[in-house]
Amino acid sequence: MTRKLIEFLEMKVLKIVVIIFVLSSNCFAQSINSQKLDSYFNTLEVNQKFMGSVAILKDGKVIYNKQVGYSDMASKQKPNKETKYRIGSVSKLFTATLTFKAIEEGKISLNQTIEKYFPEIKNASSITISNLLNHRSGIHSFTDNKEAFLSYHTRPKTEKEMVEIITQGGSDFNPDEKAAYSNSNYVLLSYILEKLYKKPYARILEDEIVRPLNLNHTFFGSKIEVTNNECYAYQFDKQWKKTDETDPSIDMGAGGIVSTPMDLIHFAEALFNNKILSPESVSKMKTIQDKFGMGLFKIEYYDKVSYGHNGEIDGFTSALRYFPDENYAIAITSNGMDYSLNSMVVTIVNSLFNKHFEIPDFRVYEPKAKELEQYLGVYSSKSFPVKLTVTKSGKQLRLQAPGDSKMNLQATAKGEFKYEPAGITIVFNIEKQEMLITQGGKTNRLNKE
Repeated sequence: MTRKLIEFLEMKVLKIVVIIFVLSSNCFAQSINSQKLDSYFNTLEVNQKFMGSVAILKDGKVIYNKQVGYSDMASKQKPNKETKYRIGSVSKLFTATLTFKAIEEGKISLNQTIEKYFPEIKNASSITISNLLNHRSGIHSFTDNKEAFLSYHTRPKTEKEMVEIITQGGSDFNPDEKAAYSNSNYVLLSYILEKLYKKPYARILEDEIVRPLNLNHTFFGSKIEVTNNECYAYQFDKQWKKTDETDPSIDMGAGGIVSTPMDLIHFAEALFNNKILSPESVSKMKTIQDKFGMGLFKIEYYDKVSYGHNGEIDGFTSALRYFPDENYAIAITSNGMDYSLNSMVVTIVNSLFNKHFEIPDFRVYEPKAKELEQYLGVYSSKSFPVKLTVTKSGKQLRLQAPGDSKMNLQATAKGEFKYEPAGITIVFNIEKQEMLITQGGKTNRLNKE
């Protein structure tokens, strides 16, 4: 689309550290549309796009929680707000917090190198605790060797075995030269914590975070127990199929924690309000270098800033966001997703700030090539800034604004189309020779010339 058209439709670029979204811009407000959010998640559930749980916190109070799908497909067990999910790499935020607690207690320092703990690792004499926390160590991520990882991931591993695997992976660059995400960093941090506290990671997590904050449904994982209200994970391939379980001894504090959205939002609220760490420690965690903080990412939505992390493991998917200026938190935990996690996060953020969001349209319609001919032409309106040209290529209908590339439209019903990347829906009225184009909750009527 041309810049003029984008401005007319009141579109803004939503900047995210990893992914950029285009969304409509409105004023921020102080409430959410719970009923519409329910419809959104119910639609995802009915269309087999999402199974999981969501929670939103505002000013220390839970203002929304929702569960859809099944925690166990075989028994048709439905989840509730206390159902527990593996949270994958959101675990790193807990591990970073535990590391800073150890620093505050004088057990270790950010500048301390790791050769004392892992002399066999390349560059150990130059890699610091800080480098592990913000992914500047250069240590190769063992999960990037996918074929090898999948050959052993369901079997328990000792520290010695995991350190050997990480050591064999070598180094991708010199320490502090640049940044690259590595699960190995946080596995090593987990072992360092065990040495500092002289107890298992699971006990450290429980003693230092879980018990003090009353996070009664958060713990370091083991084999999934549905009788403990834990859920299995599934991947969608024509139907939901149960996934294998990575043994938590492999992921350790890089991805082995189990929790609920309710616990996650309370954890985030406590962390960023200095109920766990000092303001100085939290400030260091939030300091971004080459897109990485220490155990977290900075994610911007409009003019609002949030901090958090995503997670993915064995079909489990999760996201945690905290907005420190507004004291808002959102969390998603999923045990089955065939949809965009980022789209879900953006939808929740839009709802939280009372911005427009669409209920997804998953209808699929296959028009005949001849049928598309009646939609072809140039459409305009005195109240619309540009003319839009509709063309086709075979059975593919295309929309184009002057000076821009063609957009491939997806048919949802006879005479109805969408362009999902920009949130555009189009309805053709052949009798009136007009096109209705809707974006961001606003509809414009264009006539065929």
